[in-house]
Amino acid sequence: MLRVGAFLALGGATAPLTGCDLLDRDEPPPPDPLAPLLDESLRLAAGLRAAADAHPDLAVRLVPLAETHEAHATELARVTGTATPSQPSPGSTAPPSPGTPAGPATTLTTLRKAERAGRDSAAAACAAAPGERAALLGSIAAARATHLEALK
Repeated sequence: MLRVGAFLALGGATAPLTGCDLLDRDEPPPPDPLAPLLDESLRLAAGLRAAADAHPDLAVRLVPLAETHEAHATELARVTGTATPSQPSPGSTAPPSPGTPAGPATTLTTLRKAERAGRDSAAAACAAAPGERAALLGSIAAARATHLEALK
């Protein structure tokens, strides 16, 4: 009788919970907090490549910056366990590509604005990230800050 009582006290009370529907739900996990940064990296890269296409004389400056954003997107996808999308989600960080291209000065101003917003979001993500992600996010924030200098 003592064994039965001990079983119920230690393990038997949890047995009904294992079959409980509340514990067996197949809800998808919430999106990774770095998913927006991944999308932003892709948008920034796309904006830089579009600007390089519109202004070939700026390509030497812009293409390496786009490649950096693409490398960041690849690493963010690896860290978050997601596939790197081929197209960025719609957003406002990339300069608009349809229509008549803006002049080089306007294009650089638009790119600087996008990089500044990207730097700020990367810095905020870095400050909020757990330690194992902070180094990557700090590196991304630093790269975006240097992009601002390269776009002057």
